[in-house]
Amino acid sequence: MSRTEMIETRLREAFAPRELVVRDDSERHRGHAGFQEGGESHFHVVLRSEAFKGQSRIARHRAVHGALGPELVAAIHALSLDLGE
Repeated sequence: MSRTEMIETRLREAFAPRELVVRDDSERHRGHAGFQEGGESHFHVVLRSEAFKGQSRIARHRAVHGALGPELVAAIHALSLDLGE
């Protein structure tokens, strides 16, 4: 399973989102630190879920990192999050 698929699966399971977009932005970072040939090093995630209702921005980010797990977070060089209810 690719990192993109792992991110999507874990976030769907944890948050039952009404909107989820996982975009691999790795190619935009070619030549920069953390770039890995073949991609899957830089991601942008848009996630809308009722699970975030009443949570601060920091709490939402922590929840996403927790859902992804330490091994997947460590394998990703950059993760941009756009999170909302």
